[in-house]
Amino acid sequence: QVQVVESGGGLVQPGGSLRLSCAASGSDFKIYTMGWHRQAPGKERRLVASISSLGDTNYVPSVEGRFTISRDNAKNTVYLQMNSLKPEDTAVYYCNALITTASNGLNTYWGQGTQVTVSS
Repeated sequence: QVQVVESGGGLVQPGGSLRLSCAASGSDFKIYTMGWHRQAPGKERRLVASISSLGDTNYVPSVEGRFTISRDNAKNTVYLQMNSLKPEDTAVYYCNALITTASNGLNTYWGQGTQVTVSS
């Protein structure tokens, strides 16, 4: 059984920074692409950034230059460094990972979400 767990959300003032972490745990699995999505109240969940197993990154234009996604393959962990935060970045942030296991094959696993609130 594979689990994906986020941490690091919270309340921050506009212009501030937060770092989100997401760790996958379990046994006998391999992680491919990992990503961060967010869902604001009343809106659909949307991709923010993704990173391949080789380190290739992709960002939506609204966070380009402010957010940085990275991963530590030895720790099965992906990070999202968020700088110059704006009120419109307020949302629940979800991590996902494309993982293959011997028992279940290839699936996308989601974390439970972590709240990020940008407000003065």
